[in-house]
Amino acid sequence: MAKTIVAEDEPLLRQALCEQLEQAWPELEIVAECEDGAAALEAIAEHRPEVAFLDIRMPGLTGLEVAAAAAEASPATQVVFVTAYDQYAVDAFERGAVDYLLKPIAPERLAATVQRIKLRSAGEGLAGEALAALVRQLDAGRFAEARPPLTWITASAGRETRLIMIDDVAYFRADHKYTTVVTAEGEALMRKPIRELLGLLDPAVFKQIHRSTIVNLKAVAAVIRDDSGKGTLRLRQRPETLLVSQPFMLLFRNM
Repeated sequence: MAKTIVAEDEPLLRQALCEQLEQAWPELEIVAECEDGAAALEAIAEHRPEVAFLDIRMPGLTGLEVAAAAAEASPATQVVFVTAYDQYAVDAFERGAVDYLLKPIAPERLAATVQRIKLRSAGEGLAGEALAALVRQLDAGRFAEARPPLTWITASAGRETRLIMIDDVAYFRADHKYTTVVTAEGEALMRKPIRELLGLLDPAVFKQIHRSTIVNLKAVAAVIRDDSGKGTLRLRQRPETLLVSQPFMLLFRNM
């Protein structure tokens, strides 16, 4: 039985795609339903599915970033991008012969995509090479929301409410429904959960390294790799080190 993961941050759209897949490909097993790019990358690394359906716009890692990392973590996984209409993206997908689905997803288009995936699984496709070419060509930033990233936040430390400039943040750490903000001077607490922060931060500067941690790359002094594939980050102005889970180490391969 073939396996897949479905990554879509909108719950209703994710549910609808899963239901459509059950109709179009009854023998396909959906092993994970993911609401963000981090969860998708971890699910691909864990399950190594035959196919992954990735929304391009997701909090934190975009679908393109997940695909680029997954190409190393699970080379045999075929990727189908799911996107709202964007002519630049569609043109790039068609030139690269990479499968994509436009929202709302038409049943006949999904059926054709399923057929192509099955043919490639039988050795009649070159999805890996096409995907690599697409990732090189497309700039993931083109799919970011058209809003400026955060420049400052407020967070509580005891009875004090602090105004913290984003550039001064070393990392964010999930704390149940809250988020701990860590700077060189100390810690404070935000009421916003870490998942909501992902879509507000500059993706070129802030990277998710674990389900519970987002780091400011400007605060990183060194990346330390171990033999198991995991890693730790040494910070410039903090004594602690940060664990990087194995799937996310792929994001640091050029460092």
